[in-house]
Amino acid sequence: MEILFVAVSAFGGALFASIMGWLDSGEVFIGRKFASSVIRAFIAGGAFAIAYQFADSVSILDILIAFVSGAGVDVLGHRVAGSIRG
Repeated sequence: MEILFVAVSAFGGALFASIMGWLDSGEVFIGRKFASSVIRAFIAGGAFAIAYQFADSVSILDILIAFVSGAGVDVLGHRVAGSIRG
């Protein structure tokens, strides 16, 4: 059950970063851009779920680290995607 908390925290962090980025941009909502953020959020959640399979226990600090790291995955993914597009 602890692994689920870590995965959901990373997923939530990535979604939080994408929503804050959209609010900061001042643009109208574009579902296609948000869908790519949701995909990155699933990747972040899955990666953390796999990584924490090897942990003995999960503390609140681990959950907070997963949240912040999930946000970082979304921000980094957005930057890389923007660089590839031109």
